[in-house]
Amino acid sequence: MSGSIDRIVERQIREVQERGVFDNLPGAGKPLADLGGPKDENWWLRQYMQREGLDGVAFLPPALALRKEAEDIQVTAAELSTEAQVREMVTHLNDRILDALRKPSEGPSMTLMQLDVVAVLTSWRAARKQTPGERQELEQPQRCKRSRLRRLFSVPTEWDPERQA
Repeated sequence: MSGSIDRIVERQIREVQERGVFDNLPGAGKPLADLGGPKDENWWLRQYMQREGLDGVAFLPPALALRKEAEDIQVTAAELSTEAQVREMVTHLNDRILDALRKPSEGPSMTLMQLDVVAVLTSWRAARKQTPGERQELEQPQRCKRSRLRRLFSVPTEWDPERQA
């Protein structure tokens, strides 16, 4: 039974070759990549990531993924258009780093410290070379509300909108 199936398959392949269907295929005449080379247990994963253009951060333990994200923060920040977006991104990453430091680690120990928001913003500004007017609009820091007692007994050095309210 298997001999007759083999003959049928071979005959169909031969007929298709004679018609020229296999001629001019992409990769024709080129050697197969990594044929006979050493394979580790994750060879298929490496090939998939290379073929699809993935960087592999999703496969890292949480501590290493955070470290990689912190290393790439300048590249990621350069893609953002406003200072508020950069500040939010760094704050979010710092929150995740703090959460990872509080929890028992999975995989390698967590030795990453929180990022300095001002330093990231300074390098982002230098990369963007914004005009002073744009920078001043974006730099307005959010004022934290002071307690009522502190507002009542503080000596204002300039007009304070919190004292007027």
